Amino acid sequence: MIPARPLPSYLVTRYQGWTATQYAENKAWYRRLATEGQRPRAMIISCCDSRVHVTSIFGADQGEFFIHRNIANLVPPFAPDSEAHGTSAAVEYAVRALKVAHVIVMGHSACGGVRGFYDMETGQAPELREASSFVGRWMSLLQPGYDRVKDDHSGEDCVAALEKEAVRVSLENLMTFPFVQAAVEAEDLTLHGLWHDIGEGHLLWYDPEADAFRPV
Repeated sequence: MIPARPLPSYLVTRYQGWTATQYAENKAWYRRLATEGQRPRAMIISCCDSRVHVTSIFGADQGEFFIHRNIANLVPPFAPDSEAHGTSAAVEYAVRALKVAHVIVMGHSACGGVRGFYDMETGQAPELREASSFVGRWMSLLQPGYDRVKDDHSGEDCVAALEKEAVRVSLENLMTFPFVQAAVEAEDLTLHGLWHDIGEGHLLWYDPEADAFRPV
């Protein structure tokens, strides 16, 4: 049985402040969102990292983005194997039910998941290779990206390259979903890759024609 514990007091205080200000001043808007449902224009797949705040970066209002977060913003390849697939389910719902116009994969600097994968591959984190490590198994999705950069990069340079490879791998895997490929080919959906530098505030976008990341 889960032991009962009160919500941390700082969260209670912040919630009460929100209801007294932002909610009270925009009550009609929130009620409209509740009754009319969501109509997001874009899905954003970003990292769980608490420093990545996509709504702040784009100045988004509530209801504007359908956001899915996971370790290292990875998308697995299409795998209809009757197992539980949280990221794949989110993609399916966004594209088939919500019919978003854009799916954006956003990586970032100093990604702990990417660092863990590099350490695992270089023998510095053997615990991630254990079958019981969810992080290790999940980060193995980055293997194709690592295979592309390992011969030309090492150390911190390789980690930085892998952060961008996480975006590329996810975009490639998105196109293995039949309904994503069909929507892209029908020009009902566009895919985008971004990489955010947390410390400097820079945002780079992936140019597939040049196979390079360029400043936004």
